[in-house]
Amino acid sequence: MIVDYPTARISLLDVKALKELVRHGEGQTLEFKLKTNHPEKIVKGVVAFANSKGGKLLIGVGDDRSVKGLKFADEDEFLLVRAIEKYCYPMIDYEIEKVVLEDEREVLIFDIKPSPMKPHYVDLDGIPENRKAYVRVADKSIQASKEMKEILKGERKNVSIKFQFGEKEKILMQYLADNQFITIDTFIEIAQINRKNASRTLVILVLANVLKIQPSDSIDKFVSIP
Repeated sequence: MIVDYPTARISLLDVKALKELVRHGEGQTLEFKLKTNHPEKIVKGVVAFANSKGGKLLIGVGDDRSVKGLKFADEDEFLLVRAIEKYCYPMIDYEIEKVVLEDEREVLIFDIKPSPMKPHYVDLDGIPENRKAYVRVADKSIQASKEMKEILKGERKNVSIKFQFGEKEKILMQYLADNQFITIDTFIEIAQINRKNASRTLVILVLANVLKIQPSDSIDKFVSIP
């Protein structure tokens, strides 16, 4: 199969608008990279955006919000496009724009779309068991837990979720009535159930819009939806 990968087009943003965007800093839908050094690491952010609400990756902007631009933007574009092609699974939908600065240096904008095919993974070695999914939380791209990946799969299928409100669900909701959140480990302890059962219950309740997941790089939190 022959795939046409995107090439950069001139952005509708001018330099002033770009600097205004940068001024707000990195966040849920915005990330900065000064160069495309270590593109195999940068694709974590690309995957996280695709698995979340989408976002813009600006190449040529420092963590300190300095807009330095790229002297040889075509080379950086080539490296990152090939990294996305090689390391992201399945393929991710994105567009590339560039903003020309006053000194003829350029900033590349990789605009990653929220994907209907999530979860996407970073696949560095071609071994399916080693693939890792990432999601965007504030200004960080964090590895998705087993529960988060199952929720992403469920959202992709977009089916109506039905469940029985049994004893373990009652225990869960009683706990959340007195506490801001619950973790899977706490749920296992208070409901006296195994991890597989706890995991499935939490995933179903999130997909049924009873709970909301708050992903974390340590342990996810689950909160009730008012």
